[in-house]
Amino acid sequence: MEVEQRGCDEIGNGRQVNDVQKWKKVANKWKDESKVVWQIAGPAILTAVSQFSFGFVTAAFVGQIGHVELAAVSEVQNVVEGFVYGIMLGMGSALETLCGQAVGASEFNMLGIYLQRSWIITGVTALLLTPVYVFTSPILKLLRQDKHISHVAGKYAIWVIPQLFAYAFNFPIQKFLQAQAKVWVMAIISVAALAVHGLLSWALVMRLDRGLLGAAIAGNVSWWILIIAQIVYIVSGSFADSWTGFSWLAFKSLFNFVKLSLASAAMLCLELWYFTAVILMVGGLNNAAVAVDSVSICVNLQLWALMVALGFNASVSVRVSNELGGGRPEAAKFSVIVNVITSAILGTIFTAIVASTVNQFPRMFTKNEEVMKETSKLGYLLAATIFLNSVQPVFHGVAVGAGWQFLVALVNLVSYYVVGLPFGALLGFKFDLGVKGIWSAMLGGSVLQTLILYLIIARTNWHKEALQAEERVRYWGGPVENQECLEQSVAQRNGNETR
Repeated sequence: MEVEQRGCDEIGNGRQVNDVQKWKKVANKWKDESKVVWQIAGPAILTAVSQFSFGFVTAAFVGQIGHVELAAVSEVQNVVEGFVYGIMLGMGSALETLCGQAVGASEFNMLGIYLQRSWIITGVTALLLTPVYVFTSPILKLLRQDKHISHVAGKYAIWVIPQLFAYAFNFPIQKFLQAQAKVWVMAIISVAALAVHGLLSWALVMRLDRGLLGAAIAGNVSWWILIIAQIVYIVSGSFADSWTGFSWLAFKSLFNFVKLSLASAAMLCLELWYFTAVILMVGGLNNAAVAVDSVSICVNLQLWALMVALGFNASVSVRVSNELGGGRPEAAKFSVIVNVITSAILGTIFTAIVASTVNQFPRMFTKNEEVMKETSKLGYLLAATIFLNSVQPVFHGVAVGAGWQFLVALVNLVSYYVVGLPFGALLGFKFDLGVKGIWSAMLGGSVLQTLILYLIIARTNWHKEALQAEERVRYWGGPVENQECLEQSVAQRNGNETR
């Protein structure tokens, strides 16, 4: 009997030891993955906040000129640049999938070619979007905006066209650097460019009294300082394997590259334009000025919280694409879990802060009692939205890393434009629930989209995704193209050695 009991005890102790070892192994794995995640997410957050702050700095200095000028700049930033930004970011995001998976497969020699192809596509896209800037004034008047403000906005929009072409270079560069986890230099350059932007804005707008033209010049110069600094970093020799110089190969396979770029653009635009559509819908309510002001305050707070989630969007996209490209599906799956949970924890903190200050946070943005009251009514809905947006961008990052852009575009179309906006119109106007009804429907559409994406990810066969990534790398960097690129790389290196 004693022998049997001793044997049972030994088995039990053995199981406990195995369980402890198992949890230690998981904890160490989590620690290692978290370290890699933060090495990408931290600088990505800093980069996003810095570049997002360019518009805030411009608005702050223009606000010292006059309320008409501030309204004009706000309309250009929210309507024109909001429309253009989604398209340009989306067209550059095809690079995120291709570069990330190529890095995972150690096919570095094609990255520079991908970057140049993306520049060609985003450059042409910028040319096609230039008329939007040129005809900003009539477009705004068509949207029933104030004629005087529309006229001033039209002049400012033409002056900031150089920033449109800066976007064409910036977004592909971001994806190129992120895929190789070279994000700290990008973050430092972005912070430095923001500092230059602040100094130039002060000098041109305040000291030299150049008004809106000065603000536009400051923005143009700052953005192009950012672009030139990043290009110098890329071509200076820090990327010997992935940048082999400019090549005519960039003009090959453009049609297929455009298809993936368009799918990425559709996915992101359907996401970004959703909030613009909500604001336009709110503008049709009674007492629209108060309604728009309250929604704008909530959207601005939401955008600041979103900057953190975008860091994890970049991180999970890089990690998933790298691991799938390297044929490590389980590592990709584990990285998704780490990114989602980490971002959700931070989202919970932001949610708690907003929920506990629903009657206080509106005072940071306005002194109008009516606007503060309306904004407070949206406080809990805003808190729920912030929590949802801590997870949703991470799911988007998984989709980009895996190359599911077209599928997610369809999900966004159904969730937002078939469900969210129609129900928003119904609740806001038919049932007279106003801003609260519209925001509730918007939140409902976002919840539906997040649930669908969760189900897609939960049911994903990661081994199959790894095989598809391998096929994608082979397809985009086929034997002939790869050989040509390698020959070019060798020739350049031999030339450098000769010199």
